[in-house]
Amino acid sequence: MALTFPFSAIVGQEEMKLALLVAAVDASVGGVLAFGDRGTGKSTTVRALAALLPKMKVVVGCRYGCDPAGERGLCEDCKARRDHGGTAKSAQVPVPVIDLPLGATEDRVVGALDLERALADGVKAFEPGLLARANRGFLYIDEVNLLEDHLVDLLLDVAASGENVVEREGLSVRHPARFVLIGSGNPEEGELRPQLLDRFGLSVEVRTPEDLPTRIEVVRRRDAFERDPEGFTAHWKKEDERIRRRIVAARNRIADVQVPDATLERAAKLCMALGTDGLRGELTLVRAARAVAALEGDKVVGDVHLRRVAPAALRHRLRRNPLDETVATTRVERALQEQFGA
Repeated sequence: MALTFPFSAIVGQEEMKLALLVAAVDASVGGVLAFGDRGTGKSTTVRALAALLPKMKVVVGCRYGCDPAGERGLCEDCKARRDHGGTAKSAQVPVPVIDLPLGATEDRVVGALDLERALADGVKAFEPGLLARANRGFLYIDEVNLLEDHLVDLLLDVAASGENVVEREGLSVRHPARFVLIGSGNPEEGELRPQLLDRFGLSVEVRTPEDLPTRIEVVRRRDAFERDPEGFTAHWKKEDERIRRRIVAARNRIADVQVPDATLERAAKLCMALGTDGLRGELTLVRAARAVAALEGDKVVGDVHLRRVAPAALRHRLRRNPLDETVATTRVERALQEQFGA
């Protein structure tokens, strides 16, 4: 099994790393979009997070990885077992991080008729697709801005409902498909459809480091990893374990983190000042700030937490003003300065 570059060894890209940790703590934030220059470690960082995540409990034999203690979001088999008072064996497995290739067919994504069983046994059975495998985990799309429109439409439907519905070849299947959507891409190769862009909770900018020491350290660590993957991974194992424990602790304490009315008012005023569409901006900003507070061990969400996640939560929700060509990040930072001061 190929080793993954350690998350803790990644140099820089602090905004992206924080956004991924926030998504790992609270899936309701809505996923992460990383847009930026080629060769800046976007895919490496996502795959490093996958190797870092704590294991999750699943029902043994369930094709969708249902939660043994879950009350909602269960597949038909697990729901029937629960309704009849049955118990299921559970096991701990790695959190799924599923790649959705740009050239994937619709059948591969949503699932289709199991041709092998149909031919061998004459039985119409469902063969789950990538959305089923990603349930309760992460669905990663590299070059997401190049994804075909019909797959974008599928993702929008599933992301909104948390369910995948397949009706074809005489099959009618409905199964849970709740996942954190992670996308990466280079904006020079095309824009993302606004409907899909809005589905990402956080949008981070990933840029090529401009200072010499950082660039040297990136090259040094990558070269060390490629020369001795086992030794390099072992060297950073303790730090990765510390981050893993931090994620677990944040998940356990996030329900107790308080969001005062004053903080809600600050978030709403910031969104009003920026003219964001709808209320998803406020919701995402508050949820992400709460996750940051949980990661930091704080019991109350305050201005410091809002400021840390505001650019990622709001930069992709701004209306374009033809009279103001200021980039989105600068507009958010300017609004933060006006609303929160120095």
